[in-house]
Amino acid sequence: MLVAAALVPDTVLLLPGAAGGASDEPGLVVLRDAALAAVAGALATVADGSARVVVVAPGRADRAVVGAVRPGAAAVGVPDAFIGWPVPTLTLEAPRAGPAPAAGALAVPAAVGLQLVLRAGDGTRPVHVVEVGTRDAAALRDAGARLCADGPTVLVVVGSGSARHGPDAPLAEDPAAPAVDAAVADAVAGGGRRARDVLAGLDPVAAEALAVSGWAPWQVLVGALDASGGVARTVACHDDVWRGAAHGAACWRVEPAGATS
Repeated sequence: MLVAAALVPDTVLLLPGAAGGASDEPGLVVLRDAALAAVAGALATVADGSARVVVVAPGRADRAVVGAVRPGAAAVGVPDAFIGWPVPTLTLEAPRAGPAPAAGALAVPAAVGLQLVLRAGDGTRPVHVVEVGTRDAAALRDAGARLCADGPTVLVVVGSGSARHGPDAPLAEDPAAPAVDAAVADAVAGGGRRARDVLAGLDPVAAEALAVSGWAPWQVLVGALDASGGVARTVACHDDVWRGAAHGAACWRVEPAGATS
């Protein structure tokens, strides 16, 4: 059952050193700290370490990552030696339910999520990594329900808003981006049933056009919430548009329906 979730950005720039000289820019430092705090808060929900942790991140295809991996940024040309956090070799196992297992290097968003867990946690909990690439909302929500069916589970949900804010954005500016991202940020900050409904209601075609990387992982979260029968209470939240891309970090704790408006 889903007991808590951390919603964190997918940008590789969260890894110290990946942004080069910009790694210590105040906006990025605040975002990095907020992401770490969100993960730490979610993990603290089950203080005895009995909850499993599942990192859910965007990828090329649906898979549960298995085998030896290194959570670094080599996939985007940043050597491990340049990263300010240790980049260990880890051996991952598949969760009991979820996408089919497959070996191979982590996609960058999954590496970011796994690094946040390593930095914010105590290393005592089993951690699984799932990458999702399908645009089928029903399939993603079913995956979320199955991932959390086997005991208390904390999801670390990796994904960002639109990368099309303003002339300095990573991708061409789209005037629709601010309204979409503002609606998501407001809903995530407020929690409750509305947070679930806003994430579930995001149009996949529009999300793809706006380069909203969080769409698929958010649908997994929706499925996990629905299966739990509870609602999200937001205990921490931060959002920002940094260098033309919308990023946010939040910690949700799941409470019985009716406990949160």
